[in-house]
Amino acid sequence: MSEITNSPLDVAPLVTRGSKGSRLGLGTVIVVAVLLAFAPAVTGDATTNDLTQFFILLIMAVGWNLVAGYGGMISIGQQAFIGFASYAVLDLSLHGVLAWYGVPIAIVLSGLVSIPVSFLAFRLRGGYFAIGTWVIAQVFQLVIGQQSNLGGGAGASLNDLNNLSPITRDDITYWFALALCVLALGVTGFLLRSRIGMALVAVRDDEHSAAATGVSVVRTKRFIFILSAAICGGAGALLIISNLEVQPNSSFAIQYSAFMIFMVLVGGIGSFEGPIIGAVIFFILEQTLDNYGVWYLVILGAFAIIVTLWLPRGIWGAIDPRHRRSLVPLRYELHVDEG
Repeated sequence: MSEITNSPLDVAPLVTRGSKGSRLGLGTVIVVAVLLAFAPAVTGDATTNDLTQFFILLIMAVGWNLVAGYGGMISIGQQAFIGFASYAVLDLSLHGVLAWYGVPIAIVLSGLVSIPVSFLAFRLRGGYFAIGTWVIAQVFQLVIGQQSNLGGGAGASLNDLNNLSPITRDDITYWFALALCVLALGVTGFLLRSRIGMALVAVRDDEHSAAATGVSVVRTKRFIFILSAAICGGAGALLIISNLEVQPNSSFAIQYSAFMIFMVLVGGIGSFEGPIIGAVIFFILEQTLDNYGVWYLVILGAFAIIVTLWLPRGIWGAIDPRHRRSLVPLRYELHVDEG
């Protein structure tokens, strides 16, 4: 008698969110975040300040990855919202709002101001969109530079934190940066697990096919543009409470776009892990090569070219070319129970 095998109907498929590895990765991320919260108590001021700058870089990378990696909109003007939020904190402080309270307000304002900007920018496509966002950022810089109450072209200092000791101020800034970094990553993870995340991937891959399946392409892209602006605004708000001064040319500098593009492309565009990897690499290179003057930028550029040529999908794209792995539980896993 021939052996009886299970038919496809006897197999019970089980769909779960993530795998054991991704759930372990999520636990590791949480533990690392908790340990980092105690860093100011066990590290020196220099290390605390360095970590603050790293968190700011990571927030920028997360914001740009959302708009470019998932929204499919290559922007070189996200520094508009970085500079806007910095000046928003300054303006709020001049009206009696303590800088700490000004940070979340500036984030919300960055998201709000991006709404009319999106209606203008979305009239452009491809390279025109990229150049258009840069022009918009330049307009922001020119307008802010004409505001004499905000220091004009010379900039201004944030004075309402001077009553705190430098150590206390640096520690509070560090905790703000860590909290906003965790929030940015958390919001990204939650978004990718939602229906909006699936719509984003569909829009990024093929707008026409996404529209044919009922996805509101423009609404989805506008939502992610606003979210990216708010996240980049968070980085800008942190910059002013970290540096205690702003100046139009530096606050709206296109170098921020260069940094964001570098981190995301090197780490892996369109992935949750890419901005993290890219921010770590950029931070290490910056700390190592900062004393080399102009050669620092040359080496950064050469490194970016090498990675782009040999690893077009970035480092995480080379590690996970088929999108089957994730640091945190984001993707669905299909398991077949043959018992």
